[in-house]
Amino acid sequence: MSSSIQEFDVKYFVKLRSSLDGEQSFLSWSGSIYAFIPGERRKKLFNMLGMSVSRCIPADEESWNFTSRELTYYLDPETGDILHQWDNPWTGETLTVVHVANNPVQGYLKGKFPAEVNKDMTTFWFDLFPNYPNPLANEPQFAAYSPQETYQAAELFKLTVPTEDLHDPDLKSVSKLFLSWDRIGPWVPWMKMGDQRGQLIYSGRGVKVNDFTELPELLQNEINTRVSVYKNAPQPPLDEDADMTSWTYFQKHFQAYLSGERFPIVETE
Repeated sequence: MSSSIQEFDVKYFVKLRSSLDGEQSFLSWSGSIYAFIPGERRKKLFNMLGMSVSRCIPADEESWNFTSRELTYYLDPETGDILHQWDNPWTGETLTVVHVANNPVQGYLKGKFPAEVNKDMTTFWFDLFPNYPNPLANEPQFAAYSPQETYQAAELFKLTVPTEDLHDPDLKSVSKLFLSWDRIGPWVPWMKMGDQRGQLIYSGRGVKVNDFTELPELLQNEINTRVSVYKNAPQPPLDEDADMTSWTYFQKHFQAYLSGERFPIVETE
């Protein structure tokens, strides 16, 4: 099967990731999370289940504002249940689990986006290598949780959609999307691994769903009862410093973590 690498204008990526008419769209993903420690055998720590709700609004004639909210739950790898406490096998401590609750996540989309076109299907890819100062590094209270001066990771995405959908002028959003996502990054702060060597590897896959009611039941239940703000994407533009990460969320809710509260913290519209 022959294929070709082509570049697509930003509007095609907007059509893929969200929608050209400003309506919100949902992605859902699942997968596994492993500990990777040099010299040791691989160790599966968690299953994961997550979602995002996003929208894109034109910023000008050539660019778009992207806003979203993201949840990812750490699940028991045997039962699939949400974990609220976790027994750290390296330190022996029982710790509160802080699930991923990034509200908001935003971006600015412009330019061209490369993709591999294989006749019926087209795959966009983007490889991100975030590298910036760790917001927890200079606070002594976080020394046991995340003392590294720099946050550094790799996130590798592949998004596959029907080629026909991209070129259909009547479609504002692609009918199908298949997601592949891999992440290599440091221990998350709530694991309380300090400066112990090793990393986490996330291996995920997912799809675009038509609306909230097509998300997995576990996610619907959590959003309906505890974090209803994740039913809707934010309206852009947002404060440029508003982005939430697992590190800043941990910083914000550190006392709740120490108190053993249930995460994500309740958050409504």
